[in-house]
Amino acid sequence: MTLLALLNHLLNFALPALAVALVLALAARLFMKRGAGAPGLAAQVAITFAAGVVVLLAGLALTGRDGRIGTYAALVAVSGTVQWWLIRGWRR
Repeated sequence: MTLLALLNHLLNFALPALAVALVLALAARLFMKRGAGAPGLAAQVAITFAAGVVVLLAGLALTGRDGRIGTYAALVAVSGTVQWWLIRGWRR
């Protein structure tokens, strides 16, 4: 596998976590009241993305395959929980 192919695989592996993090952070800006001490948009996306990648890696390790529907369900649940925690003011 070439370096370019490896990079392509890694980016495609992490893309669902990035998409979910971005959509959640933008939706939180529109629909939720920001709590005191809530981080900015870029920090919310970065933290939610990191949590999502951890979930995707755990799903890959547990099932041995990428792209399982259970892994994506866990991605949405964990990302939503992290985003809720961030927007409510995680330093309380």
